[in-house]
Amino acid sequence: MGVYRVRNLRDGRMLVGRSVDLPSILNRERAQLKLGCHRNVALQRDWNELGPDAFVFEVLDTLTPPDDQSAYDPTDDLRVLEVLWLERLQPFGDGGYMPRPASRT
Repeated sequence: MGVYRVRNLRDGRMLVGRSVDLPSILNRERAQLKLGCHRNVALQRDWNELGPDAFVFEVLDTLTPPDDQSAYDPTDDLRVLEVLWLERLQPFGDGGYMPRPASRT
C-alpha cells in the first residue's frame, strides 16, 4: 500500500494517487488508459496522442502496517502520505492532471 503516480515523460505532467494495493491500482490505471476509458480526460487524451511509451507508472512511497495492530486501518495514514506527496509535487494545473484542491480558510 502507498502512493503512486502516472507521469508523462514528455512534459512532466502527472497524476498522483493512493491505494491499499499498489500493483492492482497501477495495473488498473494502465488498463483503463489502454482501453480508452480512464476517468481523467486530459490524461486519456495525452495517452491517446503520445502513446504508452510516453508514460511511466511509479510507486512513490509505501506504507507498512504495524506488526502489533491486527485491525490496522490504513485509510488516514494513506491520506496523509498522499497529501505530503501532493504538496511536494504540485501535480495541478499545467504541472499535472489533477484539479487544484480547494483552499482552506
